[in-house]
Amino acid sequence: MSTDENRNEHEELNEALEAAKEEAQSAEGEAGENGEVSEVEALKAQVQEFQEQMLRSQAEMQNVRRRAEIDVEKAHKFALEKFVKELLPVADSLEKAVESTEGHEESGELVASIREGVEMTLNLFMSSLKKFNVEQLNPVGEPFDPQQHEAMSMVPAPDAEPNSVVAVVQKGYLLNGRVVRPAMVMVAKAEDAPKIDEQA
Repeated sequence: MSTDENRNEHEELNEALEAAKEEAQSAEGEAGENGEVSEVEALKAQVQEFQEQMLRSQAEMQNVRRRAEIDVEKAHKFALEKFVKELLPVADSLEKAVESTEGHEESGELVASIREGVEMTLNLFMSSLKKFNVEQLNPVGEPFDPQQHEAMSMVPAPDAEPNSVVAVVQKGYLLNGRVVRPAMVMVAKAEDAPKIDEQA
């Protein structure tokens, strides 16, 4: 129901309530003279019913207004979600470019300068994302959280806590605290955990 319809219904109820009150008052005057008590009682009940309807419609209008405010707030907060999803492969590619040059420091000045340029571009890109409340999830060493992480596999890791993240295959991202993309991770398996048939 739209706000205009609610407002019209509210006005109609007010008019009906006023008319019923006037009828009740005139009927009370007549009832005193004629002794028609039952008609006065019926009109009072009708007035009571109109008052309840008016209160219900006011409550409904407040609920509609509150829901609309929440919807608008969410729309403002998460309007960039699709755009951010489209940009994430760019961040992944820049990170892979930096990783691919690791260990090739002795390859020459050209490789070092390319690496430096890509790192600077990546840092600029990540700081731009941060301005719009986009956070990166790199949960190495943290406990596995199914709300923010996607487990790719469980691996034996004697020096890590069971069910903690030992490696990140792909970093995840949050927009205003909401998961845009979960982090793809490898989770430490407990030493005494039962063998799971991964073929199934």
